[in-house]
Amino acid sequence: MKRSNNTYALVFSAVGIAINIILGTVAGIINIPLLFLDTIGTIFTSVVFGPFYGALTGGLTNLIQGVLTSPKSIPFALVNIAVGLIVGFIAKNKKFTLPTAVITGLILAVVAPLIGTPIAVYVYGGITGDFNDVFFTWLTNAGQAVFTAAFLPRIASNIVDKIASCVLVAFLIKLIPRRYTERA
Repeated sequence: MKRSNNTYALVFSAVGIAINIILGTVAGIINIPLLFLDTIGTIFTSVVFGPFYGALTGGLTNLIQGVLTSPKSIPFALVNIAVGLIVGFIAKNKKFTLPTAVITGLILAVVAPLIGTPIAVYVYGGITGDFNDVFFTWLTNAGQAVFTAAFLPRIASNIVDKIASCVLVAFLIKLIPRRYTERA
């Protein structure tokens, strides 16, 4: 099966969206500290099909999530789009091995909060309804500026979440038959 087939890529993107929503919802229900797991489908799609389909998967995930559960996730589509683009460009130029996954996760751990923190602060006042709110409240009560109090917990949680998500995808890529993941 050729990867360049648009129908296959779109179906794969739809599966990526479902993975993002399901794993993100499960992580939210279980309230796993420092893990969101809501970009694994985006990362996976980006590795297999590149930045365009990764960005598409990421952006549509947040739009659909916003319609289904909470409009609060819609502005954060920018973060998920950036994840798709970054991972897609890296995977286009490098084989997505464990070292590449860790480095990519570290890059995402910085870029995602740089995009997400201004959204959290200026749209929602820093409170977004996740585990980071505990640290945000503590830091603001300790005298930190709102932006700093929103940024620091996001860096910490993204270091864990994005590295774990990228490493998981690197292992999954090895398990899938090559005909589904090899470059066209």
